[in-house]
Amino acid sequence: MPGRAVTADFHPAVQAWFDEAFEAPTRPQREGWPVIARGDSTLILAPTGTGKTLTAFLACLNRLMFTPPPAVPERCRVRYLSPLKALAVDVDRNLRAPLAGIAAVAARRGESPHVPAVWVRTGDTPAAERARFTRTPADILITTPESLFLLLTSQARDRLRSVETVIIDEIHALVGTKRGAHLAVSLERLEALVARPLQRIGLSATQRSLDEVSLYLGGASAEDTPTPRPVTLVDAREPKRLSLTVEVALDDMSSVGRPVVDPSGPAAQPPQVQTIWNAIHPRLVELIRAHRATLVFVNSRRLAERLAAALNELAGTTLVRAHHGSLARAQRTEIEDLLKSGRLPGLIATSSLELGIDMGAIDLVVQSEAPPSVASGLQRIGRAGHRVGDVSAGIIFPKFRGDLLACAAVTRAMHDGAVEANRMPRTPLDVLAQQLVAMAAVEAWPVEALYRCVRQAAPFTTLTRRSCDGVLDMLSGRYPSDEFAELRPRLTWDRVNDVVTARQGAARIAIANAGTIPARGLYGVFIAGG
Repeated sequence: MPGRAVTADFHPAVQAWFDEAFEAPTRPQREGWPVIARGDSTLILAPTGTGKTLTAFLACLNRLMFTPPPAVPERCRVRYLSPLKALAVDVDRNLRAPLAGIAAVAARRGESPHVPAVWVRTGDTPAAERARFTRTPADILITTPESLFLLLTSQARDRLRSVETVIIDEIHALVGTKRGAHLAVSLERLEALVARPLQRIGLSATQRSLDEVSLYLGGASAEDTPTPRPVTLVDAREPKRLSLTVEVALDDMSSVGRPVVDPSGPAAQPPQVQTIWNAIHPRLVELIRAHRATLVFVNSRRLAERLAAALNELAGTTLVRAHHGSLARAQRTEIEDLLKSGRLPGLIATSSLELGIDMGAIDLVVQSEAPPSVASGLQRIGRAGHRVGDVSAGIIFPKFRGDLLACAAVTRAMHDGAVEANRMPRTPLDVLAQQLVAMAAVEAWPVEALYRCVRQAAPFTTLTRRSCDGVLDMLSGRYPSDEFAELRPRLTWDRVNDVVTARQGAARIAIANAGTIPARGLYGVFIAGG
């Protein structure tokens, strides 16, 4: 069979299931499986729809299902991290097919494999389910970065001591942000907790530069001069087949904003102005009706809701639904299921559906306004034709004349694969302060050990001991002036023994304020007297 030479390291039941389910392995699978089987930390770069997630998971399933399971408290061995709640739930669903298929093949062979339990832990997870993980941990744990932080800052952290592999999907979305810096420290906290070095697997279709992303994924050794840990690169990038159109809804874009004169209208009618939406709405309805499933991406939640309402009113039926991160879990799941099953023709989405989610047979993606970046544009248009070899069809509607130039430039860059470079934020001290409080909240730390642990996270390899001590001074109440005297210290620093411990309420503060605030710059700065 085509896949046998590549999957030779797998159990025969895994081999047989793969050969029955797929014609042949994709390039990232051919090149990635041998590396992952060796236990190397691995960074996989490959286009959307080439099976990167299955590449990482199938090697893990082979190990989990056909080696004797450990005792229940040590059952959690694989950790999958997703930047999006919707992607985490999607991966949980997509794991069911290989788990059931491999178990069925093994049963035909007269074998009884261990079927791994899968658990999703996000902000939507009810408290009862969270408590159950502490009693009976799952083999595979799917979380967001913030949920990993919360688990490490709670009694459930002991259930993470057995983790062997961490899979970070859509890693490019994390590298260049403070959220990513926050996750990097959480990974080092997990590294300090486990019995042996973690195998780290990073996945993305749009990552650059690879050296920077590799450094982020692997972290550094705990030496006086941190040295990057080894990461094996699987570079399976290929030009994504795109069918992109920039469509101008109005013949004269300069007419946007001009008064519309209606001689037949009532005299008391307020003055009307020409808007781009008057032309875009009918065209969107036409496109959605002409395709099986259409995703329309917009750049804000408010616009998603308004556009969905306007299109449904124009169509006279429920043609589309809005999807964004503020929706309740049940509503979000219902909308995704409706689209995947073909019962909903279209979806108006924000970045909540941008990353890696398999939304089924999407045949058209529409982008309103230029996407925020080239990488974002590739991810969004890549939702269409999300299968190996398929062409991704997309239409971009500019909203004003200046936006037309941006759309043209982004489209050219998408065809060229000119993805923006990711650069990690270096030593963000606000992230450091939050993590230091969380670390001290669960156990006492010698300051030197605390400093070495944090410096292993790639964004903090240049952190000086003086800067670290300055943050600890602030957190322990040693303020530069009396103006800060009202701030309550969160830590106690025993300078005789050089040990940091948490004060009462520190754990509650850390958990209540988990994560970072996106640095969007959407605020004014005003200087007194200026």
